Amino acid sequence: MNAVSVISYRDSQGEPFREGCERRIIHTSQLMTVLLEVGNGPWAAADPYHSHPHEQTTFVAEGEVLFLVEGDAPVHLRAGDLVAIPSGRPHAMQVLSARARLVDSFNPVRADFL
Repeated sequence: MNAVSVISYRDSQGEPFREGCERRIIHTSQLMTVLLEVGNGPWAAADPYHSHPHEQTTFVAEGEVLFLVEGDAPVHLRAGDLVAIPSGRPHAMQVLSARARLVDSFNPVRADFL
């Protein structure tokens, strides 16, 4: 039987990601969770489109964002909403509120974030 792991937010190291944005990365061997705290910085304009081979979900814990997935209509997300992005789909995001807190999950773990 596998042991349960407890990974504390307080024990994770925050790092600046962009101006006005901090991220904390918590992961196991197969799953990565990235906690994003976004202020009214460069993400007030749309984030550039990007893609990666990882499946991704984004949960909006606080604030409002516009989520853009290439080929789909923009989706306005508010606190409590979640979006799932398939592997390889180009996507971007624009923060609509003065502050947002997002919880991204990736499978497999994004080695480029470590």
